[in-house]
Amino acid sequence: MIPRPVPVRAALAAVVALLVTACSAHGAQVADVAAPPSGSRAAPVTPARLGRTLPADPVRMVLPATGGETRWTQGLYVFGQQVDRAATADCARRGGFALPAEIPLAFIRFFAIPDLDFIARHGLSASAEVPAPATAPSTARTGTAAEVRRCRAEGAKAAAALSGIYLPVEQRWFGELGSVDRDPATVRAERGLSGCLSAHGVEARDEQGFMAVADARQQSATAAELPAVEAESGRVYATCMRPVEAVRAPARLHLRTGFLTAHTAEIRTLRTKLLPALRAAEHRYDVPLVFPEP
Repeated sequence: MIPRPVPVRAALAAVVALLVTACSAHGAQVADVAAPPSGSRAAPVTPARLGRTLPADPVRMVLPATGGETRWTQGLYVFGQQVDRAATADCARRGGFALPAEIPLAFIRFFAIPDLDFIARHGLSASAEVPAPATAPSTARTGTAAEVRRCRAEGAKAAAALSGIYLPVEQRWFGELGSVDRDPATVRAERGLSGCLSAHGVEARDEQGFMAVADARQQSATAAELPAVEAESGRVYATCMRPVEAVRAPARLHLRTGFLTAHTAEIRTLRTKLLPALRAAEHRYDVPLVFPEP
């Protein structure tokens, strides 16, 4: 399923919850859920890679203004989850018990700040794989509910030691991004979206409607068809959203300049403390700080 684009306020909720994503369609906004154009010969999506290069300024990781910068933000969130799980697992090992199985972690993209270059190359849904921890099969007994809760609390505390450095200022940043979407220049740019989508065989009125169409096509595709459907949807979305992002990205960068001036003390703390804390957590918990790459 394709993560639908969400308003910035909803993106803020995702920040607080550390990447809770939703994948439902919005049928009321869809004019026609058509099949992909018969002449489409999109190649399958290209697998994404992982990188470890950090931004020179951690502001770009915590307060993203462009799609490319959100790759660092995704990596930061996943790293916090990895630290949580590693600290929880350490606690369980010390207690001599096994933890319940958990679903693998994944990089979740911000469609409120779309990474169009990445989407054009890798499609709407696919991303790099989060490295799985190297763990030997456990023969320990299953932990009691109380034991598991205690260790999960220990893991949450380890993650909070990191997120406490950046989350309050990041929440305020995401709260201010809504002004860019309400700007008249953005509204004008979005008016051309339906015409572009229609020219590429997608009858949808807006970005939400496009996501519903793309999701429906994905759901109806066979396993053999799915890679090409995913690639075509990503290509169309990136093509038609570029005029919108050509307006929004500079506006976000301008907004961030003012935001940094208005939050000088918090930004100073962020720049001083975040990267050393991340490196210390990497060493302590033996988890890598990695990011999706195009």
